[in-house]
Parts: sequence; C-alpha cells; structure tokens
Amino acid sequence: MSAAPNGQSDIVIDVRNLSKSFDGKVVVENLSMQVRRGRIHGFLGPNGSGKTTTIRMLCGLLTPDSGTGLCLGYDILTEQTEIKRRTGYMTQRFSLYSDLTIRENLEFIGRVFGLPDPASSASETIEKLGLGGRKDQLAGELSGGWKQRLALGACIMPKPELLLLDEPTAGVDPKARRDFWDEIHGLARDGLTVLVSTHYMDEAERCHEIAYIAYGHLLVQGTVKEIVAGAKLSTYTVTGDDLGDLAEKLKAAPGVEMVAPFGASLHVAGRDGAALDRVATDFQAEGRVWTRDEPSLEDVFIDLMTRAQDNYQ
Repeated sequence: MSAAPNGQSDIVIDVRNLSKSFDGKVVVENLSMQVRRGRIHGFLGPNGSGKTTTIRMLCGLLTPDSGTGLCLGYDILTEQTEIKRRTGYMTQRFSLYSDLTIRENLEFIGRVFGLPDPASSASETIEKLGLGGRKDQLAGELSGGWKQRLALGACIMPKPELLLLDEPTAGVDPKARRDFWDEIHGLARDGLTVLVSTHYMDEAERCHEIAYIAYGHLLVQGTVKEIVAGAKLSTYTVTGDDLGDLAEKLKAAPGVEMVAPFGASLHVAGRDGAALDRVATDFQAEGRVWTRDEPSLEDVFIDLMTRAQDNYQ
C-alpha cells in the first residue's frame, strides 16, 4: 500500500490480515477492518481477545508479524513515527504524573509535543473539559472520573486526527462514564475520529459502528442495527419462578443456542424460530411467562462468545 499523507480519505484506518504472536502464541490473526473519518468506532471483546494488541499495531507501537494497512494515510509498517505524531492514545492505566497538578501535567504534555504556547494550550484544554475548578489539584488526589478526564485532555491537547481509547471508562462511576461519552461525541462532531474499546453494552450502543473481536479473530463489524439483524436470532424473555433450574434444562433443549440471566429474567435465543416456539410451549408452567422479544446487542455478543473458539485451549 502506498501512503497518501495529505489526502482526506473518508477511511482513516484500513488494515488487512493483521497478525501478531507473542512467544509462539497467536494473539491477533488475519484481522481486517476499516474506520471512517469523524466516526466513533467501538471495539469490543473479552479480556485477552487482542483488542489492545490491535490498537497498538494501529498507532505504531507494535509492528505486525504479517498484514498491511494504512492509518491516517500512513503505512503502519514503515511510517509509524508519522502515525504517532497524529494520534492520541489513552491507555487503560493512568499514565500522567501523580505529583503534578492538572495544569502542570498538561503544560508538560504541551512541551513534550512542542506546542508553541504550552501554557495557553493547557488553559484551553482545562476550559474545554471543565477542569478549571481542579486545575491546581494534584493528579494523584483525583477520583477515577477526573483522572480519566485529565488523561483525555492530555490526548486531545496536541489536536490529533485520530483518538485511540483503550477501555477508558473501566472503574469509573456511571455518571462519569456518561459525561465522558458526551465529551467523545462532542469531539466526533468536531471531526475527530475515535476508536474505543469497551466492555459496556450501553457504550457500544453509543458508537456509530462497532467491531467485535474474540480470541484474536474479528467476528462481526457494522452498525448495531446491522449486527443485531445479521445474527438472525429469535429471542424469548422468561420471567417467573425457579429460573435457575429452568436455565439448566433449557441448555439441553433442541433449538436453544443461548440462555442468559438478565436481572430477574432469562433471555433464551436460537436461530430456528419454530424450534424455539416449541420450546416455549413445552416449558410453559404456572408462574412463568414467556414473551417474544427483540434480540439485544448483548444477546448477540453472548451468542458469538458461545460459538467462538478459545485460542488458549
């Protein structure tokens, strides 16, 4: 592939057949994906599925064993330095200085990136992310949500073209997660492209498009609507008594491909709608209600995981 650094292609990430192994163990295998400009692209999968390894290959921190691709018009194999200069990468762990204040951390980042006026850039970022009331507070004294916001500020201050977020909301409270996602959507409206890995279904549903990776293989990608429709699942929600015992019996029933508890109910799904209707009839009992339902994104992902092959077995 040839780079087109000055072009404004609609495709920001375009990689084909990426593979990466560590100590002879395949972590990512033949992964291909595209991310469009100005979109929030969710990257989902269980721990150990290869999400972080993929993100690091995209931003030039790891070199693939095989495969090709462009990121921001630059070759991921030969032009990694150019990619790093134009990409903000927020890791899972807080990586700024705990003994510096918010303002000092951001001014330091500005100097590292060679910004012409680090102090002004830091002030602009503090204002943009609502950090003004805490600008002189030590980073180490911040709660998880405020640390997260500071880390985001450090990533966007150099004005990157692409933002890579690796499980940025892990361990923060629901309000902080919601506020964070409001910020991400604001950045996307301003034209920034975002690739974000997450475990949360509500966050996945806030993405323009999503990709699901399991055990190093990309299983599906597209909009939430496309992925749910493509799964072709028929689903029942079951409420009532003795659902634990019922779940064990349903796992062996013909036509049932997924049984999962959701609060005080069970989601029961399969691809053969007629067979599932028969199961619903056979297992009707006093005190239980079977209701036809639309499959959720979580139903689809549980089904995908049930059928995926663990590369560590």
